[in-house]
Amino acid sequence: MLRSALFTRLRAADPDAGMTTAEYAVGTVAACGFGGILYKVITSPEILGLLRDVISSALKLSF
Repeated sequence: MLRSALFTRLRAADPDAGMTTAEYAVGTVAACGFGGILYKVITSPEILGLLRDVISSALKLSF
């Protein structure tokens, strides 16, 4: 009897209980996907060459 009363009270309290957990899960999956794509772009040979050129030209500057 006590168990069913508790269940009814919890259910009536907030019908959207647990929605934030699902939203965090979707956000986490999206962030991981974006991180994977960013990793593939940054480690591509074209971007690595561009970064190497920018760093070497910055180190050649004299102050």
